[in-house]
Amino acid sequence: MPAQNSAIPKIGLGTYGLTGAEGLAALSSAIDLGYRHLDTAQTYGTEENVGETIKASGIDRANFFVTTKVTASNLGRLAESVDDSLKAMRLDYADLVLIHWPAPHDDPPVSAYIGELARVQDHGKARLIGVSNFTRRHVDEAIAEIGEGRLATNQVERHVFLQNRVLATHCRDWGIAVTAYMPLAGGRLDGNPDIEAIARKYGATQSQVALAYLLALGSIVIPKSAAPERQRTNLAAGEIALDEADMNRLAGLDRGERHIDPKWGPDWD
Repeated sequence: MPAQNSAIPKIGLGTYGLTGAEGLAALSSAIDLGYRHLDTAQTYGTEENVGETIKASGIDRANFFVTTKVTASNLGRLAESVDDSLKAMRLDYADLVLIHWPAPHDDPPVSAYIGELARVQDHGKARLIGVSNFTRRHVDEAIAEIGEGRLATNQVERHVFLQNRVLATHCRDWGIAVTAYMPLAGGRLDGNPDIEAIARKYGATQSQVALAYLLALGSIVIPKSAAPERQRTNLAAGEIALDEADMNRLAGLDRGERHIDPKWGPDWD
């Protein structure tokens, strides 16, 4: 079965923190601006808001691409937890279901739960499946269990200051797309002279340059913003084509600056 990662819209909206009435307003704004790829998770507390906003939009559900993620504490009840997520979102299926993190300290191992994720897809609860925060070893263990071509994406922290080239290449070699979360480095782009200079050259924002770079590398990006104007400019980043010199200049900004690194997380590549 092909992973069909080309079906994943290249720019989506991360929904972490978009809770309550303000979150609903942010989601509604994003949909009005043209976002159709919405990224949520069981731990975000935004599944209900995503579902409510889709319903309120009046737009056919088939026009949306909805991602959710199974948290580590639900790996022992994976299929049931996906049903819970679908109920919360009031959807019959998710477009993409990910394992949010490999189990802390690999207990249980990937082989104990990845097959259940594949069965969620087989039963029509997920159009595509994938993983998040998986190292090369974890990716290989998943493929060994369920076969090549099943995983659509590996969602990992990726931005100009953490380019994750080794892992990205490994995923690409397996035909697995890389989805970049925190693609704007947690708001830490401002003040970098290289990004500022490139932004001036293209008449763009610094965020647009950072997103355009990741898109040019082949990544899917899911920046989060509650501000309509920032949502608009982020979505427009796909229209920017950086030249080779600027791509090389941005490549030189990689400094391994990781922001999401829980103590129980994996040993990164």
